[in-house]
Amino acid sequence: MAEEKHAITLESALTCPLCGHVEIEVMPTDACQWFYECKSCHAVLKPLEGDCCVYCSFGTVPCPPIQEGKSCCT
Repeated sequence: MAEEKHAITLESALTCPLCGHVEIEVMPTDACQWFYECKSCHAVLKPLEGDCCVYCSFGTVPCPPIQEGKSCCT
C-alpha cells in the first residue's frame, strides 16, 4: 500500500513575544530560520530552548521538516 503524503503548510503567523505584533510569513523549505526581526519593534527573535527555529517557537505552524516528522536543522 502506498504511503499517504500530507500537504505541508508553508505559511505561519509569527507573534512577537515582546510587542505582540503578528506577521504572516512563508517558511523556507530548504533551511531553518534561527533569527527573525519583528517588523514592528525590530526585536530579533531566536528559537526558545528545545525548539529548532523561530517558527516552532513563535509561529502558528511548525517548520516544514517538523510537519513531515523529520528532524529540523541537521
